[in-house]
Amino acid sequence: MTIELIVFISAILFGVLLYWRESNGNGLYRFVNKIVNSKELQMKDSDRTGFVFQQKFLLRIVYVAFLFLIVSLVLQFFTPFKPFGSYNGVSTFASSVVGTVIGTYLANFVLKSGKIVDEKSGTLTDMVSETIDKGKEFLDDMTNKDEVKDIIEETSEDKNTPNEEKKSARERLKDKGFLK
Repeated sequence: MTIELIVFISAILFGVLLYWRESNGNGLYRFVNKIVNSKELQMKDSDRTGFVFQQKFLLRIVYVAFLFLIVSLVLQFFTPFKPFGSYNGVSTFASSVVGTVIGTYLANFVLKSGKIVDEKSGTLTDMVSETIDKGKEFLDDMTNKDEVKDIIEETSEDKNTPNEEKKSARERLKDKGFLK
């Protein structure tokens, strides 16, 4: 269980690194796209999509699982390590795939929130100062009890005045011409 936890946390960090790397450039994805697709179906120059960057969940997990499958097969056949020799190897494989996908989403959240903070940094200070001013006004209103008594007296005087004779809803509709 300990090795799986270590692999899972390492995979999250690897997913963050992978996502950040692809957000800066997607040369490998463009190369594969040029090989696989015809000229009409190739991605545009302005498209920044990568294997995990700006990719849907299903394709992202397929690409990550394929990457780890290739690495595991290389380890299985060319080194003395046998990742698929036992249950622990399969469990480690699954932990690494899931951890990497979670890491890519975590990196996506961090990068987007960083961009939003950069865009809103000027307005953020204005919002904080406005909030502080409103809080001061609210505290001033709460501490001035004399004004509250005046307001209470004004509303009690309004209740004592006789109400004007109000028209019924039917009469108001007739005045507007909606009823005959």
